[in-house]
This record gives sequence, structure tokens and C-alpha cells, in this order.
Amino acid sequence: MSAPASHPIPVLLLTGFLGSGKTTLLNALLRSPELIDTAVLVNEFGTVGVDHLLVERLDEHTVLLDAGCLCCTIRDDLAQTLRDLLARRASGEIPAFRRVIIETTGLADPAPILHTLILDPVGGAAYRLDGVVATVDAVHGLGQLARQPESAKQAAVADLIVITKTDLADPHDLARLEEVLAGLNPGAPRLPSANGSLAATAVLGLGLYDPEQRSADVRRWLRAEALRPRHSHRHDPNRHDAAIQSFCLEFAAPIDWSELADALEMLTSVAGDGLLRVKGIIDVAGEGRPRVIHAVQHIVYPWARLEEWPAQWVRRSRIVFIVRALERDYVESAFRHFVTAPLVGNPAPVA
Repeated sequence: MSAPASHPIPVLLLTGFLGSGKTTLLNALLRSPELIDTAVLVNEFGTVGVDHLLVERLDEHTVLLDAGCLCCTIRDDLAQTLRDLLARRASGEIPAFRRVIIETTGLADPAPILHTLILDPVGGAAYRLDGVVATVDAVHGLGQLARQPESAKQAAVADLIVITKTDLADPHDLARLEEVLAGLNPGAPRLPSANGSLAATAVLGLGLYDPEQRSADVRRWLRAEALRPRHSHRHDPNRHDAAIQSFCLEFAAPIDWSELADALEMLTSVAGDGLLRVKGIIDVAGEGRPRVIHAVQHIVYPWARLEEWPAQWVRRSRIVFIVRALERDYVESAFRHFVTAPLVGNPAPVA
């Protein structure tokens, strides 16, 4: 794992199940001054109701919106589309943009898009993931989360969950939906929205780095305090069902970096499909400043070194896992096998 390039273009991934209100939310957000100079990537114009915002068609793939944004179709290859945007911006063919929003289809798995931002050598250097926003329908969300694996996964990997159509929902069903989402992804804030109403500032700066201060906000990004360190079992409130769960591992001593790399390599190679997201701040043995790690399924992002430890935090490694069909005990055993630093509450490493 190597250090990333500095100040790449932030990318927001907007996902959510069919009919959950992604388009309505996107339309409302694009009217906000905070999202001027945004490039929006969608699968097909026909599936996105932004026609009333169009003022000029630049070519068959790109239009200029009256909000000062670009809207482009994602062609066969998202990586190539991202590269084309950079080249056309540099040549002056399209207006400059400061951020990108990618809207997925309702049945999309967010992981391949996240992988593109990691694996593409051009995109990985020029862009960075600023966060994942998932929309969940307040009226139909409970049924979709129970029956549709895509819906549950979209919500589970999100940094922010927007509950849409709250004006149409039964209060009791809405309260139950909140409870289910809190169990599915306790680290993600949940915000209500009716008719797309949501402050644009709510979806900005969800990633590790504050876009204005250009500094790291690990507490907001990791949200480790939302996950109590405990073994999962049938009644664990951090567990939605038998498939998806979230937990945080803490370590009582600094970690040898090569040992951590071995543990992550084993987990991603053997159980990568079950690692929906992994985020952590690491106290590396022999180093004064922390490193942060981020992984999605089989792929580990380049690590980043922070300038300092978060204020009022105990200097201790914390790694948050959101997993599917993968038991906490299995993850803990991998770390006990490779990492000599003891886990908090489980001090004996494997010899």
C-alpha cells in the first residue's frame, strides 16, 4: 500500500434502489449554489429527469445545465469517461468542474464503481471518493431491504442515508425503518427528505478530507463510536440480519505495518466478497503520525498518512468493518494470527 496523490477531485456516489428518489434528490441538489461546477455522470439521460435543467447540448454525451453543471452519460467504461472529462476540461472543450457526482442505476452494486476509483491509474490519481449517499424509500424501504439484496448492500456501504418520501410514510413504519437502518449501518447518519428537500452541504465532505479546510476529519469519516466493541450474536443491535453486520476492532498497542498488510491481504483474498467496506485509523509502530486505510471487497485503497491524531482521541488503532456473510470471529482470528498487537478485550494473539 502506497500513499495517494494530494488534492484530487472529489467524487460523490449517489446510489439507491429503484424508485427510491435518487433523481428527485439529484435535481434538487443541482439547484444549490454549493454544487456549481459539478460534473454529473449518469447511465442514460432517459433515466434521469434533468431535462428541465438543460440549456445547451455540447455533444451527444454531454450537456450543460443551467446550474453550471455538466451532465454526461457513462459509456461502456466509467474509467474512460472519467479520463475523457479530464482531457476535455484541460483542453477547454467543456467548462471546468470541481467535483463529480455519479448516479447509479437502482439495481447497481456500488462496489465496481468504487473499484474504478481505486484501480484506474489515471482516475485513481485525479479523483478521490468523497462519500457514498444511499436513498431509501420511506414507504417501500422496509420491504425492499428485506427482499432485495441490492437495496441492503447500497444502504450498508453508505456514508449517509437519505430517507425519501417521508411526507408519505406512516409514522410507525418510518420509525421501524429508522431502526432497521440503524442496525444495518449504525455508522451512517440518516436524514429525512420530502420531494428532494435536503441541504447540499449535507452531501459534501463525507469522505476523510474536509473539502474546505483540506484537513482530515477522521471522527466523522470513521464513526467508530457508533459501534461498540462486542462479539456479534443473534441479539446484537448492530446486526440487521444474518447476512450484514458492522463492528469495530480496537488494538491495545501500536501495529506493525507489515503484519497489518498481511492480515488485510489474507482477508481480501479469501473473504473479499464479504468485506463490503473497511475503514480504519492505524497507530503504526515506530511512527508518530497515524495512517488511514480503506478497502472495498477485494481492493485496498492506497493508504494516507495524517498530520496528527484526532483531538481528544485515545491514540489507538480502530478498524471499522461492514461485512456480509462474514462472522466477526473469523475477522478477529485473522488479526490474531497475523498481528501481534492485542485486540482490546481479547488480548491473547495466536502464537
